[in-house]
Amino acid sequence: MAKEALFNILRHQIEIHDARVLELFAGSGNMSYEFCSRGASSSLAVDKHAACTSFIKKTATDLDLNIDVVKADVFSFLSKHKGKYDLIFADPPYGFSDEEFLKVPELIFQQELLDTDGMLIIEHSKHSDLSTHSYFKDSRRYGGTVFSFFYHEDEEE
Repeated sequence: MAKEALFNILRHQIEIHDARVLELFAGSGNMSYEFCSRGASSSLAVDKHAACTSFIKKTATDLDLNIDVVKADVFSFLSKHKGKYDLIFADPPYGFSDEEFLKVPELIFQQELLDTDGMLIIEHSKHSDLSTHSYFKDSRRYGGTVFSFFYHEDEEE
Protein backbone atom coordinates (compact mmCIF):
# COMPACT_ATOMS: atom_id res chain seq x y z
CA MET A 1 0.00 0.00 0.00
CA ALA A 2 2.74 2.52 0.89
CA LYS A 3 4.59 1.98 -2.40
CA GLU A 4 1.39 2.37 -4.43
CA ALA A 5 0.57 5.57 -2.53
CA LEU A 6 4.09 6.88 -3.17
CA PHE A 7 3.77 6.38 -6.92
CA ASN A 8 0.38 8.12 -6.88
CA ILE A 9 2.07 11.12 -5.25
CA LEU A 10 4.99 11.04 -7.68
CA ARG A 11 2.73 10.88 -10.71
CA HIS A 12 1.61 14.44 -9.88
CA GLN A 13 4.99 15.84 -8.79
CA ILE A 14 7.77 14.59 -11.04
CA GLU A 15 8.24 13.21 -14.53
CA ILE A 16 9.40 9.60 -14.07
CA HIS A 17 9.69 8.97 -17.82
CA ASP A 18 13.37 9.30 -18.80
CA ALA A 19 14.38 10.10 -15.21
CA ARG A 20 17.82 9.21 -13.90
CA VAL A 21 17.29 7.41 -10.58
CA LEU A 22 19.63 6.66 -7.68
CA GLU A 23 18.45 4.06 -5.17
CA LEU A 24 20.35 4.04 -1.87
CA PHE A 25 20.27 1.18 0.66
CA ALA A 26 18.77 -0.71 -2.28
CA GLY A 27 18.23 -4.10 -0.63
CA SER A 28 16.36 -6.16 -3.22
CA GLY A 29 16.36 -3.27 -5.72
CA ASN A 30 12.58 -3.14 -5.71
CA MET A 31 12.35 0.62 -6.22
CA SER A 32 14.82 0.54 -9.13
CA TYR A 33 12.66 -2.08 -10.86
CA GLU A 34 9.55 0.02 -10.21
CA PHE A 35 11.05 3.25 -11.53
CA CYS A 36 12.55 1.61 -14.63
CA SER A 37 9.34 -0.29 -15.40
CA ARG A 38 7.51 3.05 -15.22
CA GLY A 39 9.82 4.66 -17.78
CA ALA A 40 12.93 5.89 -15.95
CA SER A 41 15.86 5.84 -18.36
CA SER A 42 18.25 4.32 -15.81
CA SER A 43 18.78 3.52 -12.17
CA LEU A 44 21.89 3.10 -10.08
CA ALA A 45 21.30 0.85 -7.05
CA VAL A 46 23.74 1.07 -4.13
CA ASP A 47 23.94 -1.42 -1.27
CA LYS A 48 26.80 -2.72 0.85
CA HIS A 49 25.64 -6.34 0.93
CA ALA A 50 27.00 -8.65 -1.77
CA ALA A 51 23.91 -10.87 -1.74
CA CYS A 52 21.73 -7.82 -2.44
CA THR A 53 23.87 -6.46 -5.27
CA SER A 54 24.13 -9.90 -6.91
CA PHE A 55 20.36 -10.32 -6.71
CA ILE A 56 19.73 -6.89 -8.24
CA LYS A 57 22.17 -7.54 -11.11
CA LYS A 58 20.54 -10.87 -11.93
CA THR A 59 17.00 -9.53 -11.68
CA ALA A 60 17.79 -6.44 -13.79
CA THR A 61 19.28 -8.70 -16.47
CA ASP A 62 16.31 -11.08 -16.34
CA LEU A 63 13.87 -8.17 -16.65
CA ASP A 64 16.01 -6.35 -19.24
CA LEU A 65 16.06 -3.14 -17.18
CA ASN A 66 18.78 -0.47 -17.34
CA ILE A 67 19.96 -0.81 -13.74
CA ASP A 68 23.59 -0.51 -12.71
CA VAL A 69 24.66 -1.78 -9.31
CA VAL A 70 27.37 -0.62 -6.91
CA LYS A 71 28.42 -2.62 -3.85
CA ALA A 72 29.45 0.07 -1.38
CA ASP A 73 28.72 1.67 1.95
CA VAL A 74 26.17 4.35 1.06
CA PHE A 75 27.85 7.11 3.07
CA SER A 76 31.25 6.42 1.48
CA PHE A 77 29.61 6.28 -1.94
CA LEU A 78 27.80 9.59 -1.43
CA SER A 79 30.94 11.38 -0.27
CA LYS A 80 32.79 10.47 -3.51
CA HIS A 81 30.16 10.07 -6.24
CA LYS A 82 29.79 12.76 -8.92
CA GLY A 83 26.60 11.75 -10.77
CA LYS A 84 23.46 13.85 -11.23
CA TYR A 85 19.98 12.42 -10.68
CA ASP A 86 16.39 13.48 -11.21
CA LEU A 87 15.13 11.25 -8.43
CA ILE A 88 16.94 9.76 -5.44
CA PHE A 89 15.22 7.20 -3.25
CA ALA A 90 16.80 6.10 0.04
CA ASP A 91 15.52 3.37 2.34
CA PRO A 92 18.02 3.32 5.24
CA PRO A 93 17.57 0.86 8.10
CA TYR A 94 14.63 1.94 10.25
CA GLY A 95 16.90 1.61 13.29
CA PHE A 96 18.97 4.63 12.22
CA SER A 97 19.01 7.61 14.55
CA ASP A 98 17.63 10.90 13.22
CA GLU A 99 21.25 12.09 12.90
CA GLU A 100 22.11 9.10 10.69
CA PHE A 101 18.99 9.63 8.58
CA LEU A 102 19.80 13.34 8.18
CA LYS A 103 23.32 12.54 7.00
CA VAL A 104 21.76 11.17 3.77
CA PRO A 105 20.24 14.47 2.52
CA GLU A 106 23.21 16.38 3.89
CA LEU A 107 25.65 14.44 1.69
CA ILE A 108 23.34 14.45 -1.34
CA PHE A 109 22.94 18.23 -1.33
CA GLN A 110 26.58 18.84 -0.38
CA GLN A 111 27.77 16.70 -3.31
CA GLU A 112 25.15 18.26 -5.63
CA LEU A 113 23.85 14.84 -6.71
CA LEU A 114 20.24 15.99 -7.10
CA ASP A 115 19.30 17.84 -10.27
CA THR A 116 17.87 21.33 -9.74
CA ASP A 117 14.33 20.11 -10.43
CA GLY A 118 14.93 16.75 -8.75
CA MET A 119 13.44 15.08 -5.71
CA LEU A 120 14.93 13.11 -2.83
CA ILE A 121 12.67 10.68 -1.00
CA ILE A 122 13.71 9.00 2.24
CA GLU A 123 11.64 6.14 3.62
CA HIS A 124 11.68 5.83 7.40
CA SER A 125 9.56 4.86 10.37
CA LYS A 126 7.03 7.09 12.07
CA HIS A 127 9.49 7.36 14.98
CA SER A 128 11.96 9.47 12.97
CA ASP A 129 11.58 13.18 12.28
CA LEU A 130 13.56 14.57 9.34
CA SER A 131 11.74 17.92 9.13
CA THR A 132 14.69 19.83 10.61
CA HIS A 133 16.74 19.53 7.41
CA SER A 134 16.82 22.77 5.40
CA TYR A 135 15.73 21.06 2.15
CA PHE A 136 12.88 19.11 3.76
CA LYS A 137 9.54 19.97 2.15
CA ASP A 138 6.90 17.42 3.15
CA SER A 139 6.25 13.96 4.55
CA ARG A 140 3.48 11.43 4.07
CA ARG A 141 2.67 8.66 6.51
CA TYR A 142 1.21 5.26 5.62
CA GLY A 143 0.82 3.13 8.74
CA GLY A 144 4.28 2.86 10.26
CA THR A 145 6.01 3.98 7.05
CA VAL A 146 6.83 7.62 6.30
CA PHE A 147 8.15 9.12 3.07
CA SER A 148 10.00 12.41 3.56
CA PHE A 149 10.49 14.62 0.50
CA PHE A 150 13.40 16.98 -0.08
CA TYR A 151 13.86 19.50 -2.92
CA HIS A 152 16.12 22.39 -3.82
CA GLU A 153 14.81 25.76 -2.69
CA ASP A 154 12.58 27.58 -5.18
CA GLU A 155 14.36 30.53 -6.75
CA GLU A 156 11.60 32.90 -5.62
CA GLU A 157 12.12 32.01 -1.96
